[in-house]
Amino acid sequence: MTTLMLGSDDLSKLTSAVMTSGMAVSIVDVGIISTAIEAGAMAKEIAGAAKKYPNNSVIQALFSDDAMKKAQTEGYLKVEAKPEEMTPEKAVDTAIARIAEALIVLEGKASAEEIGEYKQFIYSCAARVANAAGSGLFGSGSPKVSDKEAVALAKIKAALGL
Repeated sequence: MTTLMLGSDDLSKLTSAVMTSGMAVSIVDVGIISTAIEAGAMAKEIAGAAKKYPNNSVIQALFSDDAMKKAQTEGYLKVEAKPEEMTPEKAVDTAIARIAEALIVLEGKASAEEIGEYKQFIYSCAARVANAAGSGLFGSGSPKVSDKEAVALAKIKAALGL
């Protein structure tokens, strides 16, 4: 594993691609209870990232314990999006734009394998959000993935080239 040389702006872009993708899936089919469940699912996926990808310098730079502490201190974990960018109609396009920005950051800085795992991680976050809550009382119903979420996942997957 190589050590990446990334500034806080780069780290912010890389984090934003992950977070915005998960948020986009949640926003396309929003519900009060389901949104809370989905946010928790995304937090769990991110919390386990460093262990799931121990040899990926990109994911370690973003989500290792040390990186998370540094991010909180320096503030690059904050995902900034204008309200108009995160509407049900525009959230997926916003996520796709953030993914494109993140992949540009990684060009020539990370290995093809690391970039592939980073892309897979972005998708796994979005998929975990989609599968976290279904329709019905307290998000317990079936199917877990709504039609709108399935479309969002397909667009994100295509943008990632997976």
